[in-house]
Amino acid sequence: MTAIHLRDQQAAKDAAGVPGPAATQRGAPGTRPPATRRMAQWLTAFVFTVPALVLFAAFVLLPILFALYSSLFNWGGFGMPSDFTGLGNFRKLLDDPVFLGDLWRGLLLVAFGIVFQLPFALAMAVLLNQRLRGRAVYRMLFFAPYVLSEVITGVLFSMIFAPGDGLADKILSTVGLESLGGRWFADPSTVLPTLFLVMTWKYFGFHMMLYLAGLQGIPAELHEAATIDGAGAWARFRHITLPLLGPTIRISVFLSVIGAIQLFDLVWVISEGGPDHASETLAISMFQYGFKRYQVGYAAAISVAMFLISLAFAIAYQRFVMRRDTEGAITTMRARS
Repeated sequence: MTAIHLRDQQAAKDAAGVPGPAATQRGAPGTRPPATRRMAQWLTAFVFTVPALVLFAAFVLLPILFALYSSLFNWGGFGMPSDFTGLGNFRKLLDDPVFLGDLWRGLLLVAFGIVFQLPFALAMAVLLNQRLRGRAVYRMLFFAPYVLSEVITGVLFSMIFAPGDGLADKILSTVGLESLGGRWFADPSTVLPTLFLVMTWKYFGFHMMLYLAGLQGIPAELHEAATIDGAGAWARFRHITLPLLGPTIRISVFLSVIGAIQLFDLVWVISEGGPDHASETLAISMFQYGFKRYQVGYAAAISVAMFLISLAFAIAYQRFVMRRDTEGAITTMRARS
């Protein structure tokens, strides 16, 4: 009776068009094959990615291509480029003492940042990673300059280092060192060190927070075990903290170098690249030629040079310095998949 009853139920389902278990396994209506599901997933991802790709193409790729195109012309910025010069603008760069000086000053800023700014940020991060009363307040105070815009920072330090009436000169006069004041941003020999002092005040908090995040990812058990084994503070820092903080330090160095190559607004507000090009950077030189002298083709050549320098550094840095970090990330992703 049970077999007859089941057969009658299946017959009723067949009459109503309801698929049975065998039909469902064979791919009945309502179930999509794996290839169709994958196509639907790719289509969904493409639909959500298109807006970002359009924006990237409109605001990144097209300007880069147009800068490369206009760098091949002697163009003043009005109308369409017509006076084709080929690589003439790039040959002019190699003979331009201002451009070569910009490269040298950029290299100095990179060296100052790596030698002074980043170690100072690391030292403050190690200090604020200890158990200190009010360390959250100190972290906020040290990170606050980074939140300020470059324009506000430039105006603030232009007032602080104003000749005669600035706060810096008044402090020097109080301690009897007024002969050291008054030059700051007005003397070619002091403008770059003073500018780097402002840059350190502005940006070290960002790198400090990066290092703090990396320090908090180091297990405390490692330091405790090293302390039990008799390792001092310097030994723990050298053999535990620095190696485990290596990926964070490498990222920090990369961001510092790229920022120094592209530095513009802070220097422009403070000194406009003067006096006598003593604080000029590649970005300021590009702005001067493009919007002050209307040599847009030559300015585009400078922008292309900046792009190529940044790209070459990024590729070389990732290839030779961050290779272990990227390989570890790829290996982890493959293991999870």
